[in-house]
Amino acid sequence: MTILRLAVYEQPLKWLAVALGLLSTIAIVQDWQLAAMIFGLPFCLIWIYCAWLRTEPQLKYINIVFTLLYIYGIARYFVINE
Repeated sequence: MTILRLAVYEQPLKWLAVALGLLSTIAIVQDWQLAAMIFGLPFCLIWIYCAWLRTEPQLKYINIVFTLLYIYGIARYFVINE
């Protein structure tokens, strides 16, 4: 399956990213750290994938950095709260 075939899913992914962004924001306001990271990780992955980043590569790179930070944060949460 090529990336062009997956382009059909770009608009639904964008709407999913909006929902994940809202859920992540609510989690931050409620001080739910793990939930904020769990909602934020797929949000970043969608931003990395979606076509609108083809014209703005710096957004892609910053979202790769955020993805790595979310993975670290989630792993750290489970190690500390074991």
